Amino acid sequence: MRIVMIGSGYVGLVSGACFADFGHDVVCVDSDDAKIAKLKAGGIPIYEPGLDRLVAKNVAAGRLSFTTELAAPVAAADVVFIGVGTPTRRGDGHADLSYVYAAAHEIALALDGFTVIVTKSTVPVGTGDEVERIIREANPGADFAVASNPEFLREGAAIEDFKRPDRIVVGIEDERARAPMEAVYRPLYLNKSPLLFTRRRTSELIKYAANAFLAMKITFINEIADLCEKVEADVQDVARGIGLDNRIGGKFLHAGPGYGGSCFPKDTLALVKTAQDHDSPLRLIETTVAVNDVRKRAMARKVIAAAGGDVRGKTIGVLGLTFKPNTDDMRDAPSLDIVPALQAAGAKIVAFDPEGMAEAAKLMKGITFAKTAYEAAFEADVLVVITEWHEFRGLDPRRIKQVMRQPRIVDLRNIFDPEEMRGLGFTYEGVGRPKPRP
Repeated sequence: MRIVMIGSGYVGLVSGACFADFGHDVVCVDSDDAKIAKLKAGGIPIYEPGLDRLVAKNVAAGRLSFTTELAAPVAAADVVFIGVGTPTRRGDGHADLSYVYAAAHEIALALDGFTVIVTKSTVPVGTGDEVERIIREANPGADFAVASNPEFLREGAAIEDFKRPDRIVVGIEDERARAPMEAVYRPLYLNKSPLLFTRRRTSELIKYAANAFLAMKITFINEIADLCEKVEADVQDVARGIGLDNRIGGKFLHAGPGYGGSCFPKDTLALVKTAQDHDSPLRLIETTVAVNDVRKRAMARKVIAAAGGDVRGKTIGVLGLTFKPNTDDMRDAPSLDIVPALQAAGAKIVAFDPEGMAEAAKLMKGITFAKTAYEAAFEADVLVVITEWHEFRGLDPRRIKQVMRQPRIVDLRNIFDPEEMRGLGFTYEGVGRPKPRP
């Protein structure tokens, strides 16, 4: 198949590289000259484990290429994917679809022969209808079908998710789109990955419903964690106890400082706005959004309380800034609320993140960035774990204690063993974990 991927960001680049690895001929198009130049030179504009090797392999094989010119690749394509950003629109919380619609208009002018245009970007219900209208208006004679094919990639595990998905969802209105989409995903279909065809609007809603449910699950266990602290229960054991029920499952039951990232915050908000527009409010999701926003700020108060109620003039060491491990993505990361709140209370921040400090420096001011986790802990009055990078689990707590001014840890991801840390002389505060009995 000849595939064009419009957008070479997270979704477009990962999807394009994986399609090329399936044996398809893929051209990734992006309007950002610097990004395309970097890709052509062998660089990768985002951090995703294994992506650099996958891109290099398929570029060398001649199956993957990059360009800023859209017309020629689209004219030759069997399938064109739209994988551009859909950020939250300023002012009203709706998804900003201007990039999607601009891509649709440009695609329309370049079409030559029957082509399937696929929205892979996360878009509200009805976006495919508008994409179809834009293309038909711009090029009345075009022969095309518009499909929906949402992505379900976890940052940090995106390649594995793409190649071994739980399901592949494709929404169509024109049956002519079915065969090309089956051909695109044939390698996965042979491996028994479920290929679910639905109506187009149903496919669009599946993506939002999935993300909203997972966000709600995270928020649920976070509220249970707060209750655990009041009643002297352990949220880790509660999560394990309910997660062993197959009807519930153990994933996304990890208490922490709240969800962030490129998907959950904007997608839950966009779904809430869509539901309100159609006079069918989603009260559970509205509450999920509100609780998550409040939680991030509450984590700063938790740190201040652990420091004795006042952090003015004190040094706070921070481990992890990105919204999750194995990514450099800072979008809606809990640290963006927690760190400024601590600074506003008068604290000095020294932070370390294995991959996210360059991005964090663009968004946070007045922070000292450390070269190692131990340097972040040096002469700190409190050490706060915000992101659960695997390397933090292997830190030597004795060495941490030696370099800290006060041996106090606030572990917002519960990566350390409370009894071990307290046994070593730390004042330890986790999330949803009981305090030691006198």
